[in-house]
Amino acid sequence: MWSPSPENPLRRFFAGLAEQTFLHTLGIGDPPLLDYLTMLLSQSIQLDSLFRLRNGEGKRLEQVADMMLEAQTMPPEGRTRREVYRHIGDFTLFWTGVYPEALDRLRSVLCKDHFIDYCAQGKRSYFIASTFEDEPYREEAPVLRRLSEEFELFAYGLNRVRREWERAQPEAADQMGRRLIG
Repeated sequence: MWSPSPENPLRRFFAGLAEQTFLHTLGIGDPPLLDYLTMLLSQSIQLDSLFRLRNGEGKRLEQVADMMLEAQTMPPEGRTRREVYRHIGDFTLFWTGVYPEALDRLRSVLCKDHFIDYCAQGKRSYFIASTFEDEPYREEAPVLRRLSEEFELFAYGLNRVRREWERAQPEAADQMGRRLIG
C-alpha cells in the first residue's frame, strides 16, 4: 500500500487542509487524529489503496459486505483481522465524508452493500480495530476509538476538507472525483 512520507506534497496539501478545516471550523486540534485523517486522504485517492483488500483467492474486495465476511472468517487475534476492520472504517469514512454522492451507486439494489449502513458499520469497525491495544497498535487505538465514537462528525469534517480542496484546486478535484465515482 502506498504510504506518502510527511514531506510528500500531496500529504502536506491534505495536512494543511485538514488542520485548517478541523481546527478552525470544528475546533478539533488533536495532532494524532489529524495525522490519521491526512494519511487516510492521501492514501484513499489512490484506487489501489482504497480497494486493497483481497479475499483468499486474491479477488479484490469492493463491497463492505464482502470485507466484513472476510474479517469474520479470520482468527480473532492478529494484525490481519485488525487491519481489515480498520480498512472497513477507513473505506466507509472516506465514502461517507469525502464522496457521499457515490453512496447511492455503492449501495445500489444490485449490490450486497444495499443493506449496509456505512456509518454504523464504520463505527463498529473502528471500535473493533481500537480494541487491539498491544504493541504496535497502542498509539493508534485512541484515534480509532474516537473515530468510532464521533464518526458522523469526522465524515462532516472530511466533507468540508473536500470543499476546501475543490476551492483550492478545482481541476484536480474534478478529475479525482470523476476517476473515483465515475
